[in-house]
Amino acid sequence: MKRPTVQDVAREAGVSPSTVSRALHTRGYASPDVRDRVRAAAEKIGYVLDHNARNLRSRTSTSIGVLISDLRNPFYADLAAGIEEELRAAEYQMVLVNDNADPAEEMRAAETLLAMRVPGVIVTPVTADCPRMLQDNGVHVVCADRELRRSGGDVVLSDNKAGARELTEHLIGLGHSRIGLLIDETKWSTGAGRLAGFRAAHVDADLTLDENLIAYTSFDAEAARRTTRDLLGQQPTAIISANNVLAQGALAELKDRRLKIPRQISLAAYDDVPWMSLVEPALTTVDQHTVELGRSCARLLLARIREELPTRRRIVRVAPRLIIRGSTGPAPRA
Repeated sequence: MKRPTVQDVAREAGVSPSTVSRALHTRGYASPDVRDRVRAAAEKIGYVLDHNARNLRSRTSTSIGVLISDLRNPFYADLAAGIEEELRAAEYQMVLVNDNADPAEEMRAAETLLAMRVPGVIVTPVTADCPRMLQDNGVHVVCADRELRRSGGDVVLSDNKAGARELTEHLIGLGHSRIGLLIDETKWSTGAGRLAGFRAAHVDADLTLDENLIAYTSFDAEAARRTTRDLLGQQPTAIISANNVLAQGALAELKDRRLKIPRQISLAAYDDVPWMSLVEPALTTVDQHTVELGRSCARLLLARIREELPTRRRIVRVAPRLIIRGSTGPAPRA
């Protein structure tokens, strides 16, 4: 069966082929009535816009590359959802690649996107090499969730220092003076900011921080569980998990030990994801507004592509929100 063409849509709608092109694309004028009539005609005869042909004619692409670290993690899934929502509204398509936080995979994916001639890429960068290589080849880049030195390009991220500071202050206000921090990395701005906020809250409260309460682990729930086991030997009255994956491991260990939360120990986490409000007790968290973070990335990238912004680099910080739930309570008496 022959695929319907622009000419077929024009005959069905009673307009010219050029009017069909204007009505189905965002560029060029067509009245709302004409747009509705053309779209109805296209749907009736089964016409599908050929984006590849359109890109070849205009020598531009309406595809945007999105490189994320771990699609299984709800944070990255929500980030991608926000990006896709904004791109779809602007009639761009998202090419999503999961690079597993592996530098080699990230570079291979970037090279593939270059071959596709995408005008822009949103990336949660593993190293500075990827965004720098894309920019050197004329591709607009927005780094999401983390800022790397020498990476260049615009950045959209949560205000990690402010969020961790507020979360730590919440626990200090409940009388906790021995607060453990479970954290996986500090080489990226994400972890570095959360550690800085944790420290700053102690300074503000004139509390001496026992460095043994900062427990470094890897980005893995089982590793976080083992590290929590060691951290409990330091006798914290509260634990902050620096992200949702570490929170899984910490909660599993506390449940396994049958520690009563929050009567015996409080647990809080950075990065609110759905399961945290479903467990008993529900976890006190910092909400990063992850979907909005993704939308902000897409809006900034599209503005760059349309040359609507001055050339200077932009860093956008999305304000986080503290959500207090049942997992945090007054420090237990000695």
